[in-house]
Amino acid sequence: MHPQLLLLMPAPEKPTRRTSKAVTAGEAIKELLKFYRLEGKFNETYIVAHWESIMGKTIASRTDNVYFKDKRLFVKLNSSPLKKELILSKQKIIDLLNTSIGENVVEDVIFL
Repeated sequence: MHPQLLLLMPAPEKPTRRTSKAVTAGEAIKELLKFYRLEGKFNETYIVAHWESIMGKTIASRTDNVYFKDKRLFVKLNSSPLKKELILSKQKIIDLLNTSIGENVVEDVIFL
């Protein structure tokens, strides 16, 4: 990278000092992900990994592939009737996925 471009990039905020407060492992991991700006990618990976538990076995068994690109979730299905049914309830699915993760991770779902 060009040296002048490096000067324009903001440096990550560093913790100012240690605290003696004990934190849980989950809180420590969340802080670590936030510090390294990996929260979004972690949340996307969580949704893909837990697709079956979020959507149910019936939908998961008819799903060939699930992946993210630019905050859009792409779902490849092997059932045309299910695809039409899911397209009709697209906003419900987006709300369900975002509620399960606790953040606004999914902006759109595209069924293939």
